[in-house]
Amino acid sequence: MSGHSKWATTKHKKAVIDAKRGKLFAKLIKNIEVAARTGGGDPAGNPTLFDAIQKAKKSSVPNDNIDRAVKRGSGEDAGGAQYETIMYEGYGPNGVAMLIECLTDNRNRAAMEVRTALTRNNGTLADPGSVAYLFSRKGQVVVSKESGATEDDLMEATLEAGAEEIEDAGEVFEITSEATDVVAVRTALQDAGIDYESAEAAWVPSMKVDLDVEGARKMLRLIDALEDCDDVQNVFANMDASDEVLEAASAE
Repeated sequence: MSGHSKWATTKHKKAVIDAKRGKLFAKLIKNIEVAARTGGGDPAGNPTLFDAIQKAKKSSVPNDNIDRAVKRGSGEDAGGAQYETIMYEGYGPNGVAMLIECLTDNRNRAAMEVRTALTRNNGTLADPGSVAYLFSRKGQVVVSKESGATEDDLMEATLEAGAEEIEDAGEVFEITSEATDVVAVRTALQDAGIDYESAEAAWVPSMKVDLDVEGARKMLRLIDALEDCDDVQNVFANMDASDEVLEAASAE
């Protein structure tokens, strides 16, 4: 799930569980294919593709799979599907607002999957526009603390490139910028010799709903159900909860 910083590292740990690895790989591969189709197969001239490949490598997607996805997307190899991006809006338990980003080659299947996941987990589909106004499109670059960089290092490297905020999110720092500045921020880190985990545009909530353990548990269950859908790429929610609440909610 995106949209809640403190949950990002917990999600990262969950994402590498073998049972979910196949689905995660498929989503990352799909991102690469679409980026290559949209902007060409050369990562040097296609920043979106560069970042999609970087994210896949950080998640241990094999290089062969990455290369094949680039070739399918750029038309070098046959067999690439025609994916389209669809954004669904919804509400979770406790009135949490959600944006559900799908990348699909079958609009009807995606809609059915999303609706089913929501209705089975105390959520509802919302009318277009009723939720989106609560979110802004922002750039997010994640840097692991294992990189050795401090918050001051990151500020010094990225401030002139457009960084607006640097948040300590436990095991990582999250650098927020305008969506149009994400490549400049990422490039500034590279120029400073700082390794980063991911760089992408995300939907960031302008206000958040604070949850207790039970509310957080219901939301995490709903997010898991949505992320289990093949067509769902990202889930953004305006939930907020303390580390302690999230830890208790995650302990099933």
